[in-house]
Amino acid sequence: MAILAQWDKIGEHFYETGVDRGMLYQFDKDTNSFKDGVVWNGLTAVNESPSGAEANDQYADNIKYLSLRSAEEFGATIEAFTYPDEFGQNDGTAEPVAGVTIAQQTRKAFGFSYRTLIGNDVDGTDLGYKIHLVYQATANPSEKSRSTVNDSPEATTFSWEITTMPVEVGTVNGITYKKTAHITIDSTKFKTEEQKATLAAFEEIIYGKAADATAGTEAVPARLPLPAEVFALLSTVVVTPEVVLSSHEVTVVASGDPVTITATTVPADAAVTWASDDPTDVSVVDGVISGLAEGTATVTATITVDGVPYADSCHVTVTAE
Repeated sequence: MAILAQWDKIGEHFYETGVDRGMLYQFDKDTNSFKDGVVWNGLTAVNESPSGAEANDQYADNIKYLSLRSAEEFGATIEAFTYPDEFGQNDGTAEPVAGVTIAQQTRKAFGFSYRTLIGNDVDGTDLGYKIHLVYQATANPSEKSRSTVNDSPEATTFSWEITTMPVEVGTVNGITYKKTAHITIDSTKFKTEEQKATLAAFEEIIYGKAADATAGTEAVPARLPLPAEVFALLSTVVVTPEVVLSSHEVTVVASGDPVTITATTVPADAAVTWASDDPTDVSVVDGVISGLAEGTATVTATITVDGVPYADSCHVTVTAE
């Protein structure tokens, strides 16, 4: 018996690592937007710590009658060697006069974004990345430890625990979603050149766009779009190419009538290439499978989009009669 599932195929040893491209955005209550984005250098870690969503079991009739779950919250700890000056208003400090700061002031809400890297056993961390968008965050007071310079000096690492308030998501593609404070964008899902260009344009929004003297355009400051705009910019173009066969296991009789399977593709007009891994036992032409000799083989249908192959396969058993 042949097993369809395959573990640890080449190129499928995926992992996630690293943190970089931190950005801080200030919340403007007048326009209900996150703007004035600035770079956050020196990020060393962002430890996500969601909470809530805990089961609260209810009993009746001497049995477990139902289970209710509490609301889920998104929190995190930001660790860094430094922080932008603009973060002071979010960390409860103010600067009444240049160079002099005071603590215990009102802590203002902010937006935050950072990037983590996606890798595999073939491309390493060049495979892709995830962009994390965090909304309505507030920083809790945190300990800052100072120590003397010695023969093994280390840079001081600052850390802040943040809590969030979820913002409206709304209806996307006919489905209404709950509010959220955290959105993740996976670059590996943007396959085609058009999709990659759309993601690049989105990154110009969250990271800012430099002035172009040749084109006569001015610099555009970084801002953090709210979820509705994020989905409007990205959801309609993130269509992953695929090929799906109508059957994944068939049986044919050697020298008997062939069996036909079909391939549904995205995009619909993609050219399909058919192949058999054992043409002495099984042949395939445009989805028509013929048994030549008793045995087994795998028939594969493949499409190629922007140089990237996508495939689906069917296990074929050829019997004597």
